[in-house]
Amino acid sequence: MHKVLVVDDDKVLQDSVKQALEFHHFKVDTADNGKEALSCVYKEKYDLVVMDVNMPEMSGIEALTEIKKYDPSIIVLILTAYSNVGDAVKAVKEGAYNYLEKPISSENLVALIKRALKARSLVETSIFSAPSLSLGTGDDKFVGESDVMQKVFGVISKLAQVNTPVLIRGESGTGKELVAKAIHYNGPLKDERFVTINLAAIPDNLIESELFGHEKGAFTGASERKIGKFQYADGGTIFLDEIGDISSTMQVKLLRVLQEKSFTPVGSNRDIKCDVRVIAASHKPFEEMIKEGTFREDLFYRLNVLPVYLPPLRERKSDIPFLIDYYVKYFNGIHHLEMKGCVPEAQEVLKNYSWPGNIRELRNVIEHAFIIESSEQIHISSLPETVKKSANIEDGPEDNADESNVQIDFKGIQDSVVDNIVEDSEVSKYQFTFATVTEDNEIKLDFQVAKDLFEKEFIIHALKMNKGKINQTALKANIPKKTLLRKIEKYEINPKSYY
Repeated sequence: MHKVLVVDDDKVLQDSVKQALEFHHFKVDTADNGKEALSCVYKEKYDLVVMDVNMPEMSGIEALTEIKKYDPSIIVLILTAYSNVGDAVKAVKEGAYNYLEKPISSENLVALIKRALKARSLVETSIFSAPSLSLGTGDDKFVGESDVMQKVFGVISKLAQVNTPVLIRGESGTGKELVAKAIHYNGPLKDERFVTINLAAIPDNLIESELFGHEKGAFTGASERKIGKFQYADGGTIFLDEIGDISSTMQVKLLRVLQEKSFTPVGSNRDIKCDVRVIAASHKPFEEMIKEGTFREDLFYRLNVLPVYLPPLRERKSDIPFLIDYYVKYFNGIHHLEMKGCVPEAQEVLKNYSWPGNIRELRNVIEHAFIIESSEQIHISSLPETVKKSANIEDGPEDNADESNVQIDFKGIQDSVVDNIVEDSEVSKYQFTFATVTEDNEIKLDFQVAKDLFEKEFIIHALKMNKGKINQTALKANIPKKTLLRKIEKYEINPKSYY
């Protein structure tokens, strides 16, 4: 349940807004002025503040400034009379999400609040994907779960309030599109279109038509006039993903759009004006491409006004437990499960993996584990083979493997068991009879019988210690899961007997 603080010195309006929000299942507190609002914010965690501009003791603008200093993640909506719209616009520039003119419609207020919360969720998602944002100073900050999160909100807020181009750089899978959406949906263009186009996925001969449109008959197959992505995004934001993949000819045409705010559709002799905010992204090494002459230097600097660098996951491994927790909660909701995270051993394997696919790969690994895992925590045995192999963890030999060369150090095993016996513990000392005596007083030895007896007793003991949980038993007893399942079936063991 989202928590909202309503701040207004008009008690009637305060009560009506409170009732309207509570009807839509928001938890609501109230304050009579800016000072009271700050006191509430310092004591409680609010998702959103609905606040009047003109109030005694401290105005809404002053309170807004202090709230944003304390916690930039709090959404602030400003209420204003028609005569004070100028103050409300100023508040938006200072960091308020939006404003509403009085008299207020409860439907409009609730709709605006829902849009604001959705916009903030994009910022939060971008944090999980991009916990490092840079303004080009080279002083990249890796995310912490609390303090750095506020800095990320602040950086995105700054980018959102200006209309200059943004270049987002980072390897594939680091979350570049999520950051672009967060910038768009938290700025003045949030009500306009956000148009995405992946330039690497479009053939070179069709990119110009996709971006700028074409006239009927402009080329073979152009049976009707088509509006391009720039014209469709007019007034909003266009996200040009993988801009490093376009040809030199298209680079010239894009440069013209950025400089002159106009373009010419294919097959046309008329210019079309467009007011579009451009956010571009790529994993390519632009500095090397400029030296090689494959990317225009003037286009790069036109795009690189406010660069954002997203580091690969291997450079921010301290964030992996935080990311794992996020995706475990996410997939719990998707698959209707109650997974409690990773066991320490599995988490260590994930932290030490190189993550060539970055956040996208981590997401897929966690989803894979959800499908395989049968216990309430993710174990090493449920991780993909590529991850396990990187940690030198493999499934072990199959049943049909050659066992003729297997050598067992019985003395070492016996000494280990004896040394680790603890009185009154769950660990029991087992004594196996490897030899039987016949009626003729002959000692009879049978290796296979002894081996089977040991395996069965060992598996029963391991299951008892791990309360019948298959994945946990496989991990703790160092038995490949599929081997354990085969042995359980072979010896007709019922793991449920040990829950």
